[in-house]
Formats: sequence, C-alpha cells, structure tokens
Amino acid sequence: METGINPWSNNQSVDVNRLFAEFGIAPVEDEAARLADPPAFFRRNIVVGHRDYGPIVDAINSGSKFNVMTGFMPSGHPHLGHLMVMREVVWHVEHGGRGYIAIADREAHAVRGLSWDACQMYGREYLECLYALGFSGTAYYQSRNEQLKDLAFETAIKIKFSDLSAIYGFSQETALAHADSVATQVADILYPQYIDGPAPTVVPVGIDQDPHLRLTRDVAHKMRWFTVLDRGDHISIRSKNAPVHAMDAVESAFPGAKRYEGHIDVSGADCLAVSEQVRSIEVAEGGYGFFTPSSTYHTFMEGLQGGKMSSSVEESLFWFDEPLDSVRKKVMSALTGGRMTKEEQVRFGGEPDTCPVYLLNRFHMVEDDTLLLEIRSACMSGSLLCGSCKKATFERVKEFLSDFKDRRDAVSHMVVG
Repeated sequence: METGINPWSNNQSVDVNRLFAEFGIAPVEDEAARLADPPAFFRRNIVVGHRDYGPIVDAINSGSKFNVMTGFMPSGHPHLGHLMVMREVVWHVEHGGRGYIAIADREAHAVRGLSWDACQMYGREYLECLYALGFSGTAYYQSRNEQLKDLAFETAIKIKFSDLSAIYGFSQETALAHADSVATQVADILYPQYIDGPAPTVVPVGIDQDPHLRLTRDVAHKMRWFTVLDRGDHISIRSKNAPVHAMDAVESAFPGAKRYEGHIDVSGADCLAVSEQVRSIEVAEGGYGFFTPSSTYHTFMEGLQGGKMSSSVEESLFWFDEPLDSVRKKVMSALTGGRMTKEEQVRFGGEPDTCPVYLLNRFHMVEDDTLLLEIRSACMSGSLLCGSCKKATFERVKEFLSDFKDRRDAVSHMVVG
C-alpha cells in the first residue's frame, strides 16, 4: 500500500507531514483566510489541509453553485469521533453548498460484515445526528440508489486492480465485494455532479480517507472527454477519445479555431472561459464534464485516554446516546496535560496542547475563542487545576448532549428508511 494508511482501519497512526509532502496535500491557511468569517475548525487549525479548495472558497464568496458531500459507514452508533466532519458538512451547507450524504451500507456489509438491518438502524442514527446539527440536502443509502449503482459501474471501467493494489494494498485474497465498494465510493463523490450537473464539489474527510479522494480525482479526470491546456500563445483543446460529434461541436463553438488530429487550437481566448464552454459542450453532447472533486482534511482529536480515538477502545470516546453517568466517568478519568502534583501544576503550569480534555474543548465544547484562550492561559499559568477543568468540561458535555438529544428527537421524523 503506497500511503501506509488504511481507510478501513479503526486504529492507525497517520504521519500528516509525510502525507502532505508525498501526495501534494496543501496547507489550508491561505484559502481559509479568503473567507469572510472562517469557522472554528479553520481558525483553530483542526482542518489542516486541502486539495483544490480554492474553487469552493470562490463559490462561497460569490454565491455561485457548489456541492458538499461526504459519507458515513454505518458500522456502529455515531460518537464523538464523527462530530467534526458532520459540522464541516453543515457549515458548507449553511454557506450555500448543496448537501449530499451517503450512508455507505454496501461498504459496511462488504467490509465489516454487518447485516442490512443493522446498516439501516445505524444509518438512521447518523442521519438523525446530521439533521439535528442543521443538515439539509440529499441523503441516501448506497444499496437503494439505482442511479448511484449505474455510475459506480461506469467508474469501475476506469479503475484497474493494479490501482487498488497500489492504493489500498488489495491482494488476491481481497473479496470482490470490497473492490466493488471502492467503485461505489468513487461514485458517491461524483454523484452530486452526475444527477445535477457539473459543479465544484468539496468532500470534508479525516486525513486517513485521502486514498479515496486521490482515486476519485484520477477517475474523474479519466471520465472527461477533453483536456484544456494553456499553451501561452493559444489554448489547446485535446480529445481523450471524445466522439466525433463532440469534436465537431467544439470546433463550431470557436470560429477560426484550427482542428488537428486529436486536438483543436484556439487563439486569443481566455483559458478558463474556454474550459467552461468546452465543459458545457461535453455535457450537451452526452458526456459528464466532471469537475475534479476538492477535499479538506481534518486532524484527529486524541482519545480521552490519550492515543488514537477508536470505537474499539470504549474509554477513548463517548457515544451520543451513552448514559450521562458513563460519560461523566470517562471525562473525569481522562488523561490530562497536568503535572504530577498540585504543587507542580501551580508552579510550572499545565500543558494544554497535549491534554485530551483541553482538546475536547478546542474541537467541540467551547465555541467562543476568547473563552478557549482563557482556559488555555489559565492552564499554562497553573491557576486552573485539572480537576476543576474536568468538572467544567463535563458540564459543557452534558449541556451539549442534552441539547443534541432534544434536537435529534425533533428531527427524527425527517429520517426515512
């Protein structure tokens, strides 16, 4: 496996800097700075990287069309580890994006062996959480979406087993259903453009999901009929097995263009304008015209006991439906960045940036940046002790879970299936 990461693993260490350097993920700060009011996940360096997020920022700032989509594998109850990507999706919807959510039940059935009934039950819980947070848009189960299945078949034509081996480490022992679930995930990402026309599309994910995005970007490029290149003194529109009628339509759209075997050259034109016109022609002539999907990548919050947060380590997180007594026990027994004794804490101060309790506040429980800074400063100065911080944090968690339950109850009727 070329990345050394596995999108289906519950417990792994991802070298963020290596992934950025090796696969071209860019830091997101410059693009986030172009937003009028960046959300907390940008301001607090939780979302750290991106691929082609610029067109999404442009769409937000101009009010033009764009999509936001992501998927959830319904292999268990939703929990704290799912909250960040849910909030990212909702924020983009609130800022003009058309929302799409895939419940990846085919993946859960193929990879985790869950029954279809279990997939449906867990899927309902994920959708309920999303609607409670403010999601609006299109949500579907992979197994019930016939258009998605058709698109998955088309994407599979562009995927070779050598790709799956290189990206995911698939071998002769890998089940065909697992490979099919990959093609379905590619189709999930392209689905918004498939049913509603080409538009910039952003997929917020954890950084461990980058293999899916790299494969989908490659497939989206392969499914285009044309590539448009700026050659300096002219624009070259190059065919990638485009049908003759599409080449004829492109030639007709640019009077004075020179047609050669496999490409058409246009002089005195803007490359972006030519690209958009060619995309429109491609769609009108029966092609897809896909925009290459964009993505953002968030870092992972440490588990409450330190290390990776994983549903297989119950003490590392809490579920949204977990009894409050159990949640309280987990928060109050969480690892901290405090010193060994009260005296050392007062004298030397704590280390909030390595503290799971502080990170819980930074990621989710404190909306106000000023309050978060006060907590951090008080910890570092030694004036805030770990016991007091845990108690205050649990009160925030309790308030969040209570409010979240009320919201989920209020939107449960919106969940179909």
